[in-house]
Parts: sequence; C-alpha cells; structure tokens
Amino acid sequence: MIDIKRGEALYDDGVHKFIWLGWQEEEEEGLVQTNQYLIINRDEGVLLDPGGIYVFPQVVANVSRWIDIEKVKHIFYTHQDPDVSSGIALWLNVCPAQVYVSKLWTRFLPHFGIMDLSRIVPIDDGGGRIRLSSGDYLEIIPAHFLHSVGNLQLYDPRSKILFSGDLGAAVFKDEPYPIVEDFESHVQLMEGFHRRYLASSSVIKKWLNIVRRYDIETIAPQHGAIIKGKPMVEKFFYWLEGLRCGVDILDEVYGGR
Repeated sequence: MIDIKRGEALYDDGVHKFIWLGWQEEEEEGLVQTNQYLIINRDEGVLLDPGGIYVFPQVVANVSRWIDIEKVKHIFYTHQDPDVSSGIALWLNVCPAQVYVSKLWTRFLPHFGIMDLSRIVPIDDGGGRIRLSSGDYLEIIPAHFLHSVGNLQLYDPRSKILFSGDLGAAVFKDEPYPIVEDFESHVQLMEGFHRRYLASSSVIKKWLNIVRRYDIETIAPQHGAIIKGKPMVEKFFYWLEGLRCGVDILDEVYGGR
C-alpha cells in the first residue's frame, strides 16, 4: 500500500531511485493538487517541479526523508505556472542546485524574486540533457504548447519513467488515488483539463511522434495519478491521439460566439 503522505520509490535498483514525494498533509478546498518527484542517483538529487510556496515546507520534509537537502544538485521545471515554480527562490536558498528551465522563461524569473541568474540553465527549444556526476543522464524532451508555449518534460532512461508535467493531469472529484487502475474511468478526470488547456490535436501528434521513440514504462504527471505499466501508457497515448482540444474546439471555448 502506497503511503500518500510520505510517497514511495517508483523505481529503485539500489543505486538509482525515482521517487514520488506524496501529497501535502491537508488539501484546502480549491487548491490545485500537485505531485512532486525526486530522482536520486548515487548521492546526487534531482527535483522535478517542486511546486509553489504553499507546499514548500511539506516538500522539504518529504525530500529530507530520502536525501540531505544539500545534496539536491539539480531542479527541473517543466514550465512557468505558479503551482510549478513559485517556490523557486525558497529552493535556491536551501540547496546548491542548478535550475533548468526553458530559455523562454528565464527573463521572467526576477518576478519570482530571482535577480542572480548564475545558477539558471536555460534550455533550448529542442531539449537537451541533465548530466549527472555518475555519468548517467536525464533526457529533456520538448512538449511545447502542451500546455505552455515553452513546455519541457524529463525522461529517465534508467527507470524508464517519463515526467510529463501537466500532460496526463487529472482533476479528482472524490477521494484521490496515486496509481491509475481503471483507465476508462480515469479518462473522465483527465478529459476536461486536456480539452481546454492543450493547444491542438496537431501538437499532440507531434509530441507522440517524439515520445514513442522512447522505452516508457511509467508516466508521472504533475497532477493526478501515475500511469504505470506499458499497457496503461499505450492506452493513454491512444486516447490522446484521438483527442480534439484547444483550437480544434474554438466554437465551444467561445460559447458559440
């Protein structure tokens, strides 16, 4: 049984771990539920979308159960939304990490209180890699307009887990659950967000052409439940392939005007 407050290692080979950090202790009504993840390679930590100011104390506590905060050397942000990145100044104060973010958003960082950009690593539109001291690497994959104009994802080739950011997000109506067990029922929790927030079906197809080249066993989104196992991943890809969204449904978005 997964401890949703403390999180769990989704992958652990004794040297390399990919950890879901659980949820905050109490969810306030109206608060956007978020997932945070931590990769530990030997003695080096990588934080993925560590979140906003509200969840910062809880995320620090959960990270500290797995690794010393001083050993977090890299922080990766998929995009600029406040639920993803508004805690960036706090993280830069408590750990020595370099911060990886799309080059489109670096000039906006002073609005989060970041005046010294010496620890910021701007990522080109085509993606790139985060190289770890062990020689392992993490692959940065472009996912632009899904939903941000400068959107990036992170693939861990060792664990075969794709950190997908908002792609795969679900909005729980009742009791949340960490792992998708019934995909057909789970679609109802994903559909509203994906139809409204993703730019177009053509952008989805471009992304699918890229990610299907990778060996993906798990998709770890920033909201909702984790899509675990290749059969579930394929169901998710197939569902996305037929989705109409964004500019495809402009008449609906504009209320028929």
